[in-house]
Amino acid sequence: MPVASKELPGARATAAPRSGMVRLWRSTVGKKAVMAVSGAGLLLYVIAHMLANLKIFFGARSLDGYGHWLRELAAPVFGYEGVVWIARAGLLACVLLHMTTAIQLARRARAARPIGYRHRRPVQGSYSARTMRWGGVLIALFVVYHVLDITAGVVNPNGVPGQDYRNVTASFGRWYVAVFYMLAVTALGFHIRHGMWSAFQSLGISTAKRRRALRAIALGVAVVITAGFLSVPIAVLTGVLT
Repeated sequence: MPVASKELPGARATAAPRSGMVRLWRSTVGKKAVMAVSGAGLLLYVIAHMLANLKIFFGARSLDGYGHWLRELAAPVFGYEGVVWIARAGLLACVLLHMTTAIQLARRARAARPIGYRHRRPVQGSYSARTMRWGGVLIALFVVYHVLDITAGVVNPNGVPGQDYRNVTASFGRWYVAVFYMLAVTALGFHIRHGMWSAFQSLGISTAKRRRALRAIALGVAVVITAGFLSVPIAVLTGVLT
């Protein structure tokens, strides 16, 4: 006589959300949502980083003091630089999610194109997508160099921990590094403008009435962030910061 299988209470309830999360991750809509949310996290970091960079215009004491404060933030609980490493871990998670979903969505879009349809008129969407991909590669390459330069000090002419002002001015004192930085920041600006607009659409924020305002917001945020980052290397190259 068959024995009825016993099912733990709540087992079905816990299995359903998991399968729902898997379906969401595998869906195009879910991937776009993950890409938008991880991009928002990266954008918040970029804004905070830009504002911190601008402290250099208030002198070495201001910028170096901020760096010292950040490293000692909540030190009794997390230890010296503990909060910094927690932020780095969260930032790395956002980067991995953002890049993974971007690659997967690009592959899906490529696979969905009709085979043999070679001659097609270029459209704004395809141009923006290509700009985002190549801009993302340039930004990723610069981030690796920037970490080795400013964070680790390995390729920095000064490279002394805690001397943030001197490290920045020594780095941007080399014109080729400053130019590389400005190109990466410009690519970041295009990335932010298009990324914010795509996120508004992916998260269902964009409507016919809001479209013009949201486009203006995306452009305005991108311009402000780009100008903020560009101001530092330009000031070093022109002798405003020494």
